[in-house]
Amino acid sequence: MSKSSIIPKTVTEYDLRLLRIFRTVVENGGFAAAEAELGVTRSTISVHMANLESRMKLKLCRRGRGGFALTEAGQSVYHACIELFDSLDTFAMFVNNLGEELIGELVILCADQLEHTLQQKLAQVIAYIHARQPQLHLILDGEALHQIEKSLLQDKAHIGLLPSYQQIQGLHYRTIFSEPIYLCCSKEHPYFHLKDEEISAEMLAKTPSIHPGIDIDPEGREQLKRLNLSAKAYQFDTRKTLILSGCYIGYLPLSYIQQELSAGQMKIIHSEQASYQFNLSMVFKHAARESAKVDLLVNAFKTVFNLSEPQQNRDISPMNPTQK
Repeated sequence: MSKSSIIPKTVTEYDLRLLRIFRTVVENGGFAAAEAELGVTRSTISVHMANLESRMKLKLCRRGRGGFALTEAGQSVYHACIELFDSLDTFAMFVNNLGEELIGELVILCADQLEHTLQQKLAQVIAYIHARQPQLHLILDGEALHQIEKSLLQDKAHIGLLPSYQQIQGLHYRTIFSEPIYLCCSKEHPYFHLKDEEISAEMLAKTPSIHPGIDIDPEGREQLKRLNLSAKAYQFDTRKTLILSGCYIGYLPLSYIQQELSAGQMKIIHSEQASYQFNLSMVFKHAARESAKVDLLVNAFKTVFNLSEPQQNRDISPMNPTQK
């Protein structure tokens, strides 16, 4: 004798509503914790859950003094819910991409704080987008490099701004900005009052210095091999804080230390020998799910950063720290 259908063959809007409540309860760890997110009382949630279990002819969870816990069937239904709602989201995004007017979120993630010039450029990118698709909900946020790469591959972000230290399969990289990175120290450090010829390679090899926290390009790796790496700071601003303490030397892009150089708070060490190039790329996924949004962003960056022409490095000389 065949089993009767657990839920009607045609999944109704009411079924979807109950499943969404079930998912929210699971992800909040119980009825009480889900009250605020759902905006209904615990007793109402209990009624909805009872209705879902009745319609599915399954016991989905246990609740009592021991707390909230899914049954084996409940765990299976929860994972199926995730797949179901992900599929619905994918369908909605696919349909949205077919129209000329884009809707929903547009996500830009940055791996580091942007210096003044880049902030102004990114503001122009945002203005370009707003002028063409003002209805988009723009999200501009910072994330760790590996998390941005993951978000791009999972179609949770549209563009990432990353240092060009490595290239992940499935992602496209386009350099939008390039400048030199220099070894520097603060006025609190013993080397501040020494001339370059007084600071030998042997001294640098013994001096506490900062690792950038990621696998940088070969040129930069060669520079780091010469140092005593005894601290780590991925973000430029946190790295600058360590350097300003006077306890460490480290590498920073020139644009991030212009103010400190001008104020006599920092200085560059061996500007010719101890430097390498920093490249910032816009990164996006090949065959992204929301390709129309990615195309909009790519065109915005190409226009603002003039990427149709060969990329030119900015002429910033360490001998003139006020130059911008």
